[in-house]
Amino acid sequence: MAYCAISSNLFLYLTTRLHQGTVTAANNVTNWVGTIWMTPILGAYMADAHLGRYWMFLIACAIYLTGMCLLTLSVSVPGLRPPTCDTTGDCKISTLQYGMFFGALYTLAVGTGGTKPNISTIGADQFDDFEPKEKARKLSFFNWWMFTIFVGLLFGNTVIVYIQENVGWSLGYGIPTVGLAISITVFLAGTPFYRHRKPAGSPFTRMAKVIVAAARKWSVTIPSDSKELYEIDLGHYTNGKTRIDSTPTLSRHEGAIWWNVKGTEAAGGWSWVAEGQVDGGDKKIGFEN
Repeated sequence: MAYCAISSNLFLYLTTRLHQGTVTAANNVTNWVGTIWMTPILGAYMADAHLGRYWMFLIACAIYLTGMCLLTLSVSVPGLRPPTCDTTGDCKISTLQYGMFFGALYTLAVGTGGTKPNISTIGADQFDDFEPKEKARKLSFFNWWMFTIFVGLLFGNTVIVYIQENVGWSLGYGIPTVGLAISITVFLAGTPFYRHRKPAGSPFTRMAKVIVAAARKWSVTIPSDSKELYEIDLGHYTNGKTRIDSTPTLSRHEGAIWWNVKGTEAAGGWSWVAEGQVDGGDKKIGFEN
């Protein structure tokens, strides 16, 4: 709801309150939206490789809430709020007012980078796919998850937009700020009951290993017996990692997982990789249709 409440009327605010031209305002909107959709790449990487999803999400929520609070202050406090432009007033916007507003926008954009890719995966982590009942509950969870998202979008695009245009920007930004604070509080209240998945390492490193191993074995003849393909012990997958089943479309990349059973080739992390890792690497870089 918070993102929708801002993005829906951002162009209008830039043109009517910050008195920007349509070209400048449109450029600022697209730059901000582009940042919103680029930062989740970094947020997902930090969660998967270093901090874990819970802590990455929590840190991002704090940044997001800080940005929303600053944004609300920038449209509410007289010294930070842009002046109303009329026939007698001064329409000049100060550097402080510009800096406060855009600083708040990009602060919450950074926060979005940590919340957007992790909140749904945190929810998915609470269910065990190997338990039929929990697997069914997981499907129900995502149904309700999408329902609440669209309710928030509807509320943000109708009620909040109406308040911003007809009541005031302070209340129009204040409501989603309070809503965000409440949602973070509710999330924190459930902390003792969450299942936490440990960071599994950088997905980019695993993808690079697949490419390097495949390049090293480009001329290797792929065995017809799938048992000769290297696979990690099943205990590896119980440590917070999910096994990706083999697919019939691996072709050349299966060379990355074949190794000499007689031990004539030294084993190493960049010499051969697991079958599931190859399938995962193919999916990441688009080899699968």
